[in-house]
Amino acid sequence: MTTITLRTPKQVRDEFSRRGLSIASWARENGFPPPLVYRVLSGVKPQRGLTHDIAVALGLKEGEASNLPFRQHRSQKQHE
Repeated sequence: MTTITLRTPKQVRDEFSRRGLSIASWARENGFPPPLVYRVLSGVKPQRGLTHDIAVALGLKEGEASNLPFRQHRSQKQHE
């Protein structure tokens, strides 16, 4: 079993800074809405849905992401 070391929001922000990567660009590249990524990194407790998926993807929280990017969530709603 692999042990995952969780990171803090500050560690994620510092890593993005070291890599010269903006939070918004990471969000777009990973199919998440930038405002929600900023919200998760501001300390909002992600419990379910997209905030949970974002936290898992950033290494802030253990668990499994839904593996369904925001783009697909949005397009499904448009077709319902």
